[in-house]
Amino acid sequence: MELATEPDIYIPSIDDNGNYVDKTPSFNNLKNGIRCPCGARKDKTYDNITYFNAHIKTKTHKKWLEDINLNKKNYHAENIKLKEIIGNQKLIIAHLEKEVSLKLKTIDYLTQQLTSKDNISNNTETVTNLLDFD
Repeated sequence: MELATEPDIYIPSIDDNGNYVDKTPSFNNLKNGIRCPCGARKDKTYDNITYFNAHIKTKTHKKWLEDINLNKKNYHAENIKLKEIIGNQKLIIAHLEKEVSLKLKTIDYLTQQLTSKDNISNNTETVTNLLDFD
């Protein structure tokens, strides 16, 4: 079974004023191309600089970049919330994994007890004292 690889996600650069600006990434290191999250062409992967440079000149992409710059504080607040949610989910997953592990051990123990009783009952012969019959 071979692992499926995904294209990288385009992230705009930040200029000296803290604004997001487009900077063409190096396609030399991108084995699977790059995908832009702007929504201009959903699930479109760009494999070369020419097509990507044409993409970042589209109205939709420029509007997306403008919206990011206008909502920087909202993105930061959302990022903090998402980090908190991820931390809580990691704790929940760890708790559930521990619970599953404990239940698997209980199942193994009870299965072993059950098979031991079955073996004992199958291997013992019933002895009846014939003198006790009237």
